[in-house]
Parts: sequence; structure tokens; C-alpha cells
Amino acid sequence: MNRALRPSFGSVLYSAVVVTTLIGLALVALGSWRTGVGVCGGGLVAAGVGRAVIPEKTSGLLRVRRRATDVIIMLTLGIALVVLAAIVPDQP
Repeated sequence: MNRALRPSFGSVLYSAVVVTTLIGLALVALGSWRTGVGVCGGGLVAAGVGRAVIPEKTSGLLRVRRRATDVIIMLTLGIALVVLAAIVPDQP
């Protein structure tokens, strides 16, 4: 495959995060909201860590703003979702 047509590692990670989020939303729709929200949060945490360690040149679709801003936003939202899934009590 031509090097210019090959997706960057950041774009591949972005695609994996989108698929993970869709799986999480499907789990929520099927009734397992706690697991689904945790999966969505885990995907965002993975995206934040990936954005922090992947070089700027190969960050692809993960690069939206400055690196620090992207990492802070993705990690904050991901951790918040995981914590939300863990601490909300079950309803009778």
C-alpha cells in the first residue's frame, strides 16, 4: 500500500475508540448501563493516553486542539464516566 494512503497510528486508535464507544452504547441500550458507561469511559481514557504518547506527526484524527488540551479533556471525561459507573448506587 502506498505510504500516503496508509492511516496513521492515531487514526487507527481513533477508529478503535469509536468502535469501543459504539459497543458501550449498545451495552447501555441492551440494559447493562453500568458496563456500557464503563466501556465508553475506558475508550476515552485510552484515547487520552494515546494522544499523550503518540508523536504529533502520527496523531492523526486524535489531534483536534493542542496536545495538553486534548489529553486533559479526554482523560477527564473518561475518568468521570468510569467513576460514575462505579459509584452510582443500584436502584430498586
